[in-house]
Amino acid sequence: MVQVRPFRAIRPKEELAKEVAVLPYDVVDSKEAKEYAKDNPYSYFHIDRAEIDLEDLESPYEARVYQKAAENLAKFLENGWLKQEAKAAYYLYRLTMNGRKQTGIVATTSIQEYLDGKIKKHEYTRPEKEVDRMNHIRACNADTSPIFLSYRQTKPLETIMKEWPQTHVPLYRFTSFYDVTHEVWAIDDASVIAQIEAAFTEVPALYIADGHHRTESAVKIGLEKREQQLATPEGEAFLSILFPETELAIYEYNRIVNVPVEKTQLFEQLAKVFEINEIGYQKPSKKGEINLFLEDTWYQLVVKEELRSTDPAASLDVAYLQEHVLTPLFGIEDVRTDKRIDFVGGIRGEKELEKKVSSPDWVLAFEMYPTQMSDLLGVADAGEIMPPKSTWFEPKLLSGLFIYSLA
Repeated sequence: MVQVRPFRAIRPKEELAKEVAVLPYDVVDSKEAKEYAKDNPYSYFHIDRAEIDLEDLESPYEARVYQKAAENLAKFLENGWLKQEAKAAYYLYRLTMNGRKQTGIVATTSIQEYLDGKIKKHEYTRPEKEVDRMNHIRACNADTSPIFLSYRQTKPLETIMKEWPQTHVPLYRFTSFYDVTHEVWAIDDASVIAQIEAAFTEVPALYIADGHHRTESAVKIGLEKREQQLATPEGEAFLSILFPETELAIYEYNRIVNVPVEKTQLFEQLAKVFEINEIGYQKPSKKGEINLFLEDTWYQLVVKEELRSTDPAASLDVAYLQEHVLTPLFGIEDVRTDKRIDFVGGIRGEKELEKKVSSPDWVLAFEMYPTQMSDLLGVADAGEIMPPKSTWFEPKLLSGLFIYSLA
């Protein structure tokens, strides 16, 4: 059983939704955010990446950045660009990309249930990133970006999510970044709200798909309010969008490496772990297949059967690569901090990997078979942790469509 609740959303005026909504703060840098927000006073980047409105910054984490975010949030509300609903509701948020649809329920979820392990994680977090979001939440006194959660679908929830859009007009419908269509419906009928709450009592657990840092930050702010005896019902929850795992697509998270290699010696070492085939390019088609791009040639690496594991985390291809290649052959132990490795989302395709390796900055690339949702759920259920950068979800949930006030 998990607790999922409706909330009084702060959201854009209907006619401004497309201008307000932006990509998540953590998939763009300050320069990109500033360019996106250029000549657009409604852009949510003025709140989520408020450093774009300040000059002479030494760091995007200065205290005045968070103060500016709070000022801009107040300005958006004062101007009526954002408004808070008078009563609590759920929302359906549908994203359509290349003909594939995924529909999630926008709601609040329980801080205590995260602490109790009913909301499960599969990644570690970095303290400096947590501090950034905690400062942002404190200044705005609101969850300004939703957490991307998943769950195993139930028939009652499936029925509601299918039938409601067929009989109700969406609040928003627009096409934005990368030709993704975004649609939002409000569920404000008291009987349907009760049905959704009851349906989630049959869901044993929720899973963080994306947003581990935001989750940790929201939870720590809630605990901070408890310690300061400032806890409120609002502060005991955090903003989430919950998608059934059957509708989600994980793309591969590819690796590029800048370590000088001698090809013959490298392949002698790789042959201890993989069957190696020189191929004309073909995408990895199943677990255990990894592509290597080196010196303008693609090679297929197939993990040897005797090295395969049944452990949920150790059996991931990114884990094999880390254990048998990145650490022992290249000396890359912490992929989160080592500057000799970087990551490329699979949606950008093999041509991006070829382009990177053809530049002076990178020597070789590994193209992965994507982690599956069954892998993610299995790792989380086992209480284990995936290697960093194991998953890349598309399409991205936009920020600015829903804000959850902690006041």
